[in-house]
Amino acid sequence: MNPGTNRTQLEESIQSCCKSLFLTSAIPELIKSEGTPKQVEYLCTALQKEVIRREENRRSRLVKRAHFPTYKTFEGYEYRCVKLPPALCKEELEGASFIEKKHNLVLFGPVGTGKTHMAIAVGVNACMKGYKVRFYTVTELVLKLAEARKNGTLERLRSELNSLDLLILDEWGYVPVDRDGSQLLFRVISDSYESKSLLLTTNLEFSKWGSIFTDNQMTAAMLDRLVHHGHLILFEGNSYRMEHALMKQTARQPGAGAVSRDITPDVSRPCSP
Repeated sequence: MNPGTNRTQLEESIQSCCKSLFLTSAIPELIKSEGTPKQVEYLCTALQKEVIRREENRRSRLVKRAHFPTYKTFEGYEYRCVKLPPALCKEELEGASFIEKKHNLVLFGPVGTGKTHMAIAVGVNACMKGYKVRFYTVTELVLKLAEARKNGTLERLRSELNSLDLLILDEWGYVPVDRDGSQLLFRVISDSYESKSLLLTTNLEFSKWGSIFTDNQMTAAMLDRLVHHGHLILFEGNSYRMEHALMKQTARQPGAGAVSRDITPDVSRPCSP
């Protein structure tokens, strides 16, 4: 406790903590009328620690419920292969402030250039700020939607998705989706429009989305909803994973020149993972 904190400030802090912890208002009233200076100071410290503990537990639960495939942060993340749009600065991206505005992000670029890393790092930061986040690959979500429809639980799943603040869809366009899957996915995109933020990672340019989702009209409708309040983040360069592949390191050993030539792409500008 700060030595310069006076009793009034302590009592106000106790009242604020009780409100955060959903405790009765009788506690701050009682401590105000009957508490000794030492009691007031002790109770304030105890309540503040409990508020911090609960906040930490809540953030841990949010990260766990997001089902990230791995835990990634922005620590050490390199932006030299990333082009942010003028309307979105690095601080807004890492601070997840776009979620408050219900804006969308589309991360576009070649495989291995850091899109999924950024998506997870944004999601983790959003959890730390108290937002509800869920991570899916597109294939995983489509299968889950189809299974829910078959089991009669589709509306419950849609309700769970609608309760999110940020839905991350990884590998958008990597695997073709049949017509039924496209329709289910379209409903998710429609439900999300102006009600929460979407974050997509893709290596497929917009003009080719129709070939993946089988229906050009439905694809156009998806795009319309995504880009209206969306930011496009561009990734350039070559695969970080390919540059740092164990197989490539093995191929560099003496006598393995032929193998090295076979597996080594042009990786003059590798990007962060």
